[in-house]
Amino acid sequence: MQEYDLVVDNNPNRAFNRGSAADAPVIKRRFALVTLLATIAGMVALGFIHPFGNPRAETAKGMDGRLLTANMPADARHVLMTKCGDCHSSETHFPWYAGIAPGSWLIERDIVEGRSQMDLSQWDELPPEGRESLAAKIIMEVKSGDMPPVQYLALHWNARLTRGDIQTLASLVSATEINPAEDSGSAGPGDPTRGKLVFEKRCIDCHSMTKNMKGPMLAGLLGKRAASVQKFSYSSSLKKSGLVWNESTLDKWLADPDTLAPDTTMEYRVRNAEERRDVIAYLLR
Repeated sequence: MQEYDLVVDNNPNRAFNRGSAADAPVIKRRFALVTLLATIAGMVALGFIHPFGNPRAETAKGMDGRLLTANMPADARHVLMTKCGDCHSSETHFPWYAGIAPGSWLIERDIVEGRSQMDLSQWDELPPEGRESLAAKIIMEVKSGDMPPVQYLALHWNARLTRGDIQTLASLVSATEINPAEDSGSAGPGDPTRGKLVFEKRCIDCHSMTKNMKGPMLAGLLGKRAASVQKFSYSSSLKKSGLVWNESTLDKWLADPDTLAPDTTMEYRVRNAEERRDVIAYLLR
């Protein structure tokens, strides 16, 4: 009996080993939980890093405090702020998941890029021609179906622009009133140097001379058939117009594109006849 007790006593780890085997699943679960919490904490901490810029730094005033002095219909202002303000103003509503990296970085990147293209918070500080250019760009974007982007609509379906919203935004650019006396043909030829300045101030957001942007490239227009630039998607009305670009057709086009091609995506008007002549001289130089 004493020898048997001695054998048992000589294996003191037996009970400990049985306990360790039973505790292993608990230890694993605790380790997994600690790892998960540490990962979440790390992702939240990384959310305070802004590799693409910090769109949260700009002070918000509230949607009702924007575009108050803008000369636009109230319903157009409402559509801009409710459907576009999240990415294109300092009135962004950041959901809870927007603070968790790396998703927060992608969200902030889109907002920074969106504000660089159109910041409604700065509308009141823009000169009149700047507002007109921006309004034309907005209409081109929404008519093309590019806005809002798909990745935004996937999470914010209520931001989808209805046909009524698009028609409302079209009121941002009013029909151009042409002064017949200005267009009598008595004025001299345009100045391409002044035209370059007008182009860079009014047209460069959508057009380049050498590459397609929101609008087609404009190099070599003289004598070219409308809607003929390769790899650019034109409205059906412009494709069917049969226009050939010369000084006369360009002047009419810049004055009011809809008179030549109804429902075109080109929404910007150059109201001043002298500026039109200067821009045309620059385009055809």
